[in-house]
Amino acid sequence: MSFRIGFGIDFHQLVTDREFWLGGVKIAHNKGALGHSDADVLLHAICDAMLGAACLGDIGVHFPDTDNSFKNIDSKILLQKSFELIKQAGYGIVNIDSSLCLQAPKIKDYIPQMQLAIAQILELQLSDVSIKATTTEKMGFVGREEGLVAYATILLQK
Repeated sequence: MSFRIGFGIDFHQLVTDREFWLGGVKIAHNKGALGHSDADVLLHAICDAMLGAACLGDIGVHFPDTDNSFKNIDSKILLQKSFELIKQAGYGIVNIDSSLCLQAPKIKDYIPQMQLAIAQILELQLSDVSIKATTTEKMGFVGREEGLVAYATILLQK
């Protein structure tokens, strides 16, 4: 039995006139994340953690922003495709631990929905998907609500 750990991080700018997707859940907010896809930072960080743990590159290698077939794509599709890649490499997911860093909106009430969306796609129990949130106490680009960051750590088992 072999274990592999992976770490993922993603940043996106926040802008007006964009839907705000986080952890596969649409959240009502006056801003949304800017990106080639739906710019779901949490799902992107999880994809990178999965792919990295299996030594399969990163999200940009598999789903480049130069490919118009990924324009405005739902990041849940990218998560599913990343999961298929690690399964083809012989890995399964043990658990995920993630953190979101954003000033607003408060997302505590959305975390169970995010856990459910991620767990269903990745064939996990809710207790295997940890999502935490913090602010930067109004410091930096996150504190000024110019962007947000997601971090994810994943444990794979072969």
